[in-house]
Amino acid sequence: MRNYGLMSDNTELLKHTGKILSVAPMMDWTDRHCRYFHRLLSRRALLYTEMVTTGALIHGDVARHLHFNTEEHPVALQLGGSEPADLAHCAKLGAQWGYDEINLNCGCPSERVQRGAFGACLMAEPQLVADCVKAMLDVVTVPVTVKHRIGIDRTESYGFVRDFVGAVSQAGCQMFIVHARNAWLKGLSPKENRDVPPLRYELVYRLKREFPRLTIAINGGITTTGQVAGQLQRLDGVMVGREAYHNPWWLASWDTDFFGAGPSGLTRDAVEAQMVDYMAREAVAHGTPWPCIARHMLGLRHGLPGARRWRQVWSDHKLKALHPRDVMALAHSSANEGASSSPQAVVMADV
Repeated sequence: MRNYGLMSDNTELLKHTGKILSVAPMMDWTDRHCRYFHRLLSRRALLYTEMVTTGALIHGDVARHLHFNTEEHPVALQLGGSEPADLAHCAKLGAQWGYDEINLNCGCPSERVQRGAFGACLMAEPQLVADCVKAMLDVVTVPVTVKHRIGIDRTESYGFVRDFVGAVSQAGCQMFIVHARNAWLKGLSPKENRDVPPLRYELVYRLKREFPRLTIAINGGITTTGQVAGQLQRLDGVMVGREAYHNPWWLASWDTDFFGAGPSGLTRDAVEAQMVDYMAREAVAHGTPWPCIARHMLGLRHGLPGARRWRQVWSDHKLKALHPRDVMALAHSSANEGASSSPQAVVMADV
């Protein structure tokens, strides 16, 4: 069984700095293809799977849910469930497959998740969460962490999240990733739950002051390098979600800005070419159509002239029979046409 501290020099660097910068688990987004792409951009960021339910692993295709590329390390498996024995079984599977961390989802507010009696609604049962964490820690040697909200519904008392963290930490959990919003279990969609409940960072800072020995990372509304740097002055880690997905080139600066690495020399074209090679390998090895992979890199040229036309080509399923290398050539040609006709390009030409 693997040990977190010895997993790779990536993990060693994270351990050495004492700070963690990660890409959030996001349903339908952070699959293994997305994580492979993100790893090309940052060698040091900690990556998370989509949430995998215990039922999917116990009754479904384990390999389909747990297979990942070795290049993804360090990578954490996020589990959804509320039965200690089931979570222990699935955590053990995750460790056997080589994941560097097992994370329990106590933050998702969707009605589907609530019907399974897990996600954010678990915050109302801290002792059950503690039992789940202990059951997992009893069977794995990798860290078991918890991702949660600062409250549920309209309960805005700091005491609620303090007591939750206190109870779960007594079971052995040493790391908490705190989405600094309440989760409203009724009346809001999952999308609205990411925007409507107000961010209250101060509650996360209070948790760190009250539990200084715990590793406390923050999530929610963090979209710039300056914001990440500011949070790392006060907390042990930052988890970035949608901004990392929609503007992935930002990740290419993380190793230099936050981990002391030298300039990577990465270019967008080089990353795209590596993804094309990956698409070709996946097609041969697993029969994966390239659009299933390309969708994750559509933000790579975010903000550049011609980006819209480039995205249109990579999003065109009518081209799915072509080799991805040919699609890349078409995308570049279209992007160059779009760039040459953009107002910015006209101004530059005039200069």
